[in-house]
Amino acid sequence: MNPSPSVTELQVEHVTFTPSLQPPGSTKSHFLGGAGERGLEIEGKFVKFTAIGVYLEENAVPLLAGKWKGKTAEELTESVEFFRDVVTGPFEKFMKVTMILPLTGAQYSEKVAKNCMAIWKFFGIYTDAEAKAIEKFTEVFKDEIFPPGSSILFTQSSGSLTISFSKDGSIPKDGVAVIENNLLSEAVLESMIGKNGVSPAAKKSLAERLSALLNVTSDKMK
Repeated sequence: MNPSPSVTELQVEHVTFTPSLQPPGSTKSHFLGGAGERGLEIEGKFVKFTAIGVYLEENAVPLLAGKWKGKTAEELTESVEFFRDVVTGPFEKFMKVTMILPLTGAQYSEKVAKNCMAIWKFFGIYTDAEAKAIEKFTEVFKDEIFPPGSSILFTQSSGSLTISFSKDGSIPKDGVAVIENNLLSEAVLESMIGKNGVSPAAKKSLAERLSALLNVTSDKMK
């Protein structure tokens, strides 16, 4: 199923996110749900560190439509429940995180791990299994260096998280590691677009584009 002709590429700084792709470790096509930068206010200036693209398996649109069709982009943007449904929905997700400024693997993974643990503790679901998954996660990144233009890739599928790296913008066929932990796979995306997600711009983009797609789906069902 082609979600809609309205699925176009997006540009974030110098980074172009293509309209569709096949993620590492997956046999399925994903479309670009939304994209935006992640940054921090430093001494009164907003400094952009990474560009984040969120892709969804094509069946995400009909699966989300039953509950969310007819909602405006503003309604979706303000809905914590909507983004939880995206994070936990029974369809694959793919996240492409491309460097605007250089980062080491340790810098990146420690920040993501901290955000994931905060999410689990908030929901009261942090166990030994998650602690071990975080150890594996940080281990994958410890010797990596990511110059501008390089990417970290996450495929969220059936309770597992496939991690891949790309130095030149290409999408590899396979990952460098697969971590079998559903809560970790969900928390990585939750940390980007959830209630306290690090990229409000990606959340807004995702809400705007999915609102349009869901309303097209709604019109076709009438």
